[in-house]
Amino acid sequence: MSTRSQWGTRAGFILAAVGSAIGLGNIWRFPAVAYENGGGAFFIPYLFALLTAGIPILIMEFTMGHRFRGSAPLSFRRMNKKAEVVGWWGVLVAFVISTYYAVIIAWSISYSYFSLKLSWGSDTEGFLYGDYLKLAETPGQIGSMVPGVLFPLIIVWLLVLLILFRGVKKGIELANRIFIPALVIIFLIIVIRAVTLPGALSGLDAFFKPDFSQFFSPDVWIAAYGQIFFSLSIAFAIMITYSSYLPRKSDLTNNAFIVGFGNSGFELLAGIGVFAVLGFMATTANVPIDEVVRGGVGLAFVAFPAIINEFPAMKELFGLLFFLSLTLAGLTSLISITETYVAGLVDKFNISRTKAVLFGGGLAAIISLLFATQGGLYFLDSVDYFINQFGVALIGLVEVVLVVWILRKLKEFKNHADGISDIRLGSWWTISLSIVTPIVMGYMMFGLFKQNILREFDNPTGNYEGYANEFILYSGWCIAALALLVGYLMTLPKWRTNVEIKDEEEYIEDKEAK
Repeated sequence: MSTRSQWGTRAGFILAAVGSAIGLGNIWRFPAVAYENGGGAFFIPYLFALLTAGIPILIMEFTMGHRFRGSAPLSFRRMNKKAEVVGWWGVLVAFVISTYYAVIIAWSISYSYFSLKLSWGSDTEGFLYGDYLKLAETPGQIGSMVPGVLFPLIIVWLLVLLILFRGVKKGIELANRIFIPALVIIFLIIVIRAVTLPGALSGLDAFFKPDFSQFFSPDVWIAAYGQIFFSLSIAFAIMITYSSYLPRKSDLTNNAFIVGFGNSGFELLAGIGVFAVLGFMATTANVPIDEVVRGGVGLAFVAFPAIINEFPAMKELFGLLFFLSLTLAGLTSLISITETYVAGLVDKFNISRTKAVLFGGGLAAIISLLFATQGGLYFLDSVDYFINQFGVALIGLVEVVLVVWILRKLKEFKNHADGISDIRLGSWWTISLSIVTPIVMGYMMFGLFKQNILREFDNPTGNYEGYANEFILYSGWCIAALALLVGYLMTLPKWRTNVEIKDEEEYIEDKEAK
């Protein structure tokens, strides 16, 4: 039996997992979600969601990947033959996300360059949509390729594929050992500068001031679970794949707590930095803080450049650091997302890693060219809405129900994790996965389906204002349906990797033991 790749150190795995969890959403989604759902009071349901959904699912996925030593499709296949399709759905969701996520990183690279001369001028919104993206007038139009997006997009894919070519230890682990410390240092500098700006304290007061009138609103609690769920990279194959590279002696439970709290810590840091800057903007414009709060593309590429224009000093440096932080956060996530389908192809067809990277990563890079066209932003928003809202959430619900209630693997996973972890899992973990998480996620899915039946496409990132509902509806569902279909078709070819596991000792590969 061939030896499966392994992380060089425990710290390498944790940095990679944290790097996967920390992405663009930590910076441009969390601060706005927290503010709109009770400010400081939001942190109570947020922490509750972390402890009853985020970390329990992380432990479950870490255990699944470690127990069955495979990518998501192989792990599900080894768990039950009919469950393989769920693994492929997760992989296909990751594949689709990678095609447009790379484009947002390309924008960040471009804006890192623009910040050197503040090239966006005074009309930052007009610059983004007109001068830079050259946005088509009507959703659905493709238009021509936009060179300013295409060239940095090529750089993104060349860098990511080069890292993946080098493998788990010399590629992914080494890259995260560089990117994550650099990201934290850069963002700390941003926060220190932000909190010294005039009006920063008013922004922080707005961010942390608790509004307990919203505390008992179901929407606030659903928002907390949604934020935890979407920010931790759970339920679309990443954490299963990463944990399959862990050595035999691995503290799975402790790792999950470190990754979960590490991600939340960075979200809190991002909230401080963003709201300190928004407080400065509100003070400068002499308007209430709620008039300048926004999320998503509008915050990163319209509001922040406008704010930077008003800085009393070091405008160019602050802009460079901010967009570099977006680039690094995006790269660490894109690497993990792409690894899911590279690992899936290696396991299913028993091909070399080089071939899997060339085929899987190359195909994603080619498809991503669609989002580098004049109509790219429209397609990006549509695909992002349906894949992120329906794809990830629905697969997460199916995964939990399948493992807990249909295959009844919770006790087996508990014994496996307890056997190698310092922290033993108790009734908290069992109740969270068997009762709390399915109920909350089921309610989330009900709300999403209701929202789409009514064709109301409000979203925390605010990216869909002014769109034709039909464009979002039909293009989004086409992508979602295609991902489900391809996921099913991937189960049809025969496995060229041994999928029969008789005993744990037969498939846990530990080079040091040999």
